[in-house]
Amino acid sequence: MDNLDSSLLRGLPPFARLSATQIREILDHATARRWDEAEVIFRAGQEADRFFLLLDGTVRVIRTTVDGEQIVPLHIPAGQLFGIAPAFSLKTYPATAVAAVECIALCWPVRLWSGFVDRYEGFATETWRTIGHRMEQLHLRIEELATRAVEQRVGSVLLQLVNQSGRRTEKGIEITFPITRATIAEMTGTTLHTVSRLLSAWEKQGIVASTRKHVTITDPHKLVALSGSGQDHSRL
Repeated sequence: MDNLDSSLLRGLPPFARLSATQIREILDHATARRWDEAEVIFRAGQEADRFFLLLDGTVRVIRTTVDGEQIVPLHIPAGQLFGIAPAFSLKTYPATAVAAVECIALCWPVRLWSGFVDRYEGFATETWRTIGHRMEQLHLRIEELATRAVEQRVGSVLLQLVNQSGRRTEKGIEITFPITRATIAEMTGTTLHTVSRLLSAWEKQGIVASTRKHVTITDPHKLVALSGSGQDHSRL
């Protein structure tokens, strides 16, 4: 990775507290990978032989229940580590990672993980911060599934995706990666029919605009009210 400018990574969480020399040391062990939209990066149960830093794109995390039902607990945006099974003392990946859009990432052999954590304090600190944030997201999702009506759950998920990767357009705030109604159903523990019915109703009310794979929030404040969400919506 000699051709990658280490200063470009300094603002990313795993490198934020590291010196240029330390970043260079880590990059010297990295290789770059690219995946097309919908391509599987790794599968649940596969040997965790590498961990990754997403440079560009969005990664969709998928879990499959014992009944064969797919659940999408979260999406990982650019600038974050993923596939960090060694942080949980796991030998295999606990979930499947799929490129929601074209993705580019750096990857390292998993044998280097413990050395990075021990040698670079900033790398370890930011890693645990990222893990803590994801656990908070998962706990919030579990709480919503247990206590909120489906309309609130769907609204909350759309707001979360907008906060994570929203882009302002003339029509509103667009979720920047492809998101189908089926995926929203998998994220909210409901059916495709229910999600389609809700989005159709919200389109008529001028709250969202959606096509086959894209959703734009046209009236975010109404969506906040519908979701009853206490999330931080500073990007809206």
